Amino acid sequence: MDKKLRVGILGATGMVGQRFITLLENHPWFEVVTVAASPRSAGKTYEEAAEGRWKMAGPVPEAVKGLIVKDVNDVDAVTPDVDFVFSAVDMSKEEIRAIEEAYARTETPVVSNNSAHRWTPDVPMVVPELNPEHLAVIADQRKRLGTTKGFIAVKPNCSIQSYTPALHALREFGIKTVVATTYQAISGAGKTFKDWPEMVDNVIPFIGGEEEKSEQEPLRIWGRVENGRIVKAEGPVITTQCIRVPVSDGHTAAVFVDFERKPSKEEMIRRWNSFRGLPQELKLPSAPQQFIRYFEEDNRPQAALDRQYENGMGVCVGRLREDTVYDYKFVGLSHNTIRGAAGGGVLIAELLTAQNYITAK
Repeated sequence: MDKKLRVGILGATGMVGQRFITLLENHPWFEVVTVAASPRSAGKTYEEAAEGRWKMAGPVPEAVKGLIVKDVNDVDAVTPDVDFVFSAVDMSKEEIRAIEEAYARTETPVVSNNSAHRWTPDVPMVVPELNPEHLAVIADQRKRLGTTKGFIAVKPNCSIQSYTPALHALREFGIKTVVATTYQAISGAGKTFKDWPEMVDNVIPFIGGEEEKSEQEPLRIWGRVENGRIVKAEGPVITTQCIRVPVSDGHTAAVFVDFERKPSKEEMIRRWNSFRGLPQELKLPSAPQQFIRYFEEDNRPQAALDRQYENGMGVCVGRLREDTVYDYKFVGLSHNTIRGAAGGGVLIAELLTAQNYITAK
């Protein structure tokens, strides 16, 4: 790419917005030129707006420190200087739907981390390795919006990344039933232990809305494009429990699965370790070289040891064994704010750029 695309980040001061900023530092294709947040941050430098709120391990990148934060609601002030935006705004779903469409209608593509548009029929919800064909509905979405360049694409919920890719690699065997319990890090709530001392030495057995997302969103990923809409798959049956645990980063899933044609353990591990998707074929900058890795050790994967696998963009699987009720059970792990949030969004943007959905204005 001769010249980097100009990127804006909506909701730049929140945890996911901060993660976008750190991941895009020195990105070969994209350059952050605009940051936007709530009116209370508008007019400050990004360094001032993030003071006392910065939650990443390293310092605020030098390239964004001096950027003046714009009011995310002032669409006309944000869009002229950017080729596309990442959205990580903290608003109600109705407000998010409205503001993301407003940005798209200015011919500014929106790659969203939010859940508001995940079930809009002509908005693709994509894990790039799993369902890149869903990007085809963008043409129909543009017709609805009356745009030639603008559109919205979204990434799915962070928790499903820990088990859906592993199941996807086994779909040829006919998945009938899935039971999954996710053990979700506190960063999934935008928190650190400093912000949320109540989570130390504690487990909370409820995360609002999370179980519905975890059960339904894989079916949309496995759905089909029909008449310019994405129609979710009818199966498999998925039931989940989602639990908040005292872990900083990394969502773990304990999964039970039944198949129509039960594979051998060796076949399953072979499918996982050899699985490749379009991002690997295209060698996209953020794509993990090996998307799924199986660990033979009984005590892996572990959040502290394995969440940074492939720079946080890979999925780890372990403890595969036959079960007394279901065919098999296994454990999955993914980094929730990298693969599950900002990193997944960056990879979607790379795929959209490689396929010419995102271009310079």
